[in-house]
Amino acid sequence: MYQSSARVFARIGATGGTTAPSVVLGRAVVLGASVAGLLAARVLAEHADSVLILDRDELDAGAGHRSGVPQGTQMHVLLPAGMHQIERWHPGFSRQALADGAALLTAATRRSYLDGRRKVGGSDVDMIAASRPFLEELLRRRTLELPNVTLRRARVTGLAFDGAAVSGVCHQSATNPAVVPADFVVDATGRSSRLGDWLEQCGWERPPMRRMLINLHYATATFRRTETDPVPSAVLAGCTARRGGDIAGAAFSAIEGDRWIVMLGGYGDSRPGRDVGDLLRRCRKDFPPEFARVVDNELLGPVRTYSQADSRRRDFHRLGRVPGGLVAVGDAVSSFNPIYGQGMSSAALHASCLSAYLRSGGDPRRPARDFHALQRVVVDAAWGMSTSADLARPSVPGPRPRGHRISRWISDQIVAASVTDPTIARRFDAVVEMRSHPTSLARPGTLARAVRVNRQAAR
Repeated sequence: MYQSSARVFARIGATGGTTAPSVVLGRAVVLGASVAGLLAARVLAEHADSVLILDRDELDAGAGHRSGVPQGTQMHVLLPAGMHQIERWHPGFSRQALADGAALLTAATRRSYLDGRRKVGGSDVDMIAASRPFLEELLRRRTLELPNVTLRRARVTGLAFDGAAVSGVCHQSATNPAVVPADFVVDATGRSSRLGDWLEQCGWERPPMRRMLINLHYATATFRRTETDPVPSAVLAGCTARRGGDIAGAAFSAIEGDRWIVMLGGYGDSRPGRDVGDLLRRCRKDFPPEFARVVDNELLGPVRTYSQADSRRRDFHRLGRVPGGLVAVGDAVSSFNPIYGQGMSSAALHASCLSAYLRSGGDPRRPARDFHALQRVVVDAAWGMSTSADLARPSVPGPRPRGHRISRWISDQIVAASVTDPTIARRFDAVVEMRSHPTSLARPGTLARAVRVNRQAAR
């Protein structure tokens, strides 16, 4: 029976009502101990005798920033959809994160601005804020507490196949090259994934890749935080393309370690750099007064930058021939503009797609087409939102897809109305937070309300 993307998206995001797990695999191997990889390992632990995670980085407790996550020094946001999924697989994760020092961002203490105008309250969901290494380390610790999950440091060099299915993972460890037998393999090696190369080398199809140039730049710094329960606890100051051109905006949040983390973002030539003076000047001059108060605190460490040239998407669902027992998750499938904060939550939803697939009763040694179909709904939602917003920027070259002008007009109406109308703001935030599918914003009632609100504001 046909189900709309919105219905499928809601089913994937549900946190209850699953059937009991069953062991259907011997050994499963996960490539990469990223957020996506760790959540995939947690799901596989219910369906495999053993789960082995391979990662090239040294991942002792308290490892901090690591080379495998180059954007790890930047500000991260774990949206409610992602938090709910992590709680599904690791009950009590939020409580443990807060006990370990993460900051609670209540709906009442968060503020948002658009082009300098303070927005009405929208989302009523609390959030947790922490640095990427903090969240990853806690998630890794919880996952490795499972008795059938282990982690090994190794550099993956390829895959082995037996007929129509994957049979092992080739890797280089501290000793010698080796092949680990595997009944199921998950690629979670990120946007630089070499899975396409390995498939092509063994006679399989390479998944088609879509790239969209965005030329995005971040600059992030941390400051001392003296308030225990600060108000506001987090502020997002966005800039539309119409008003800000290629200036994306700025944000700050309380995080663990009694710190503030502050981020500036821009496209093209609007590149925030490592200069401390420039960051301080812009926070004090170009953004709401809350930013000045935060950066007046003691600076902790250097300004760190990160650039991303493009958004990438590998369309595994388009493959005619695909080996059984093999899937990809996280940025290895879709790595879009990180400024929207949807990466970790998308990875969590990919894990839920994997759970639904493995619980469906199909043969996991056959091509995972049902998994790809579920995952595509999540990828389409996040990719469509981010690329549509990026294409409004002057420096983003496109190409613009068919119907872009109409979709852009609808988006502009919704965004503008979300500044002053609480109903539109709640619906808009639910989509941004990945709790609702983007098509919910195009419903006639929502769009008509947004147009009415904007016409009244223009009088």
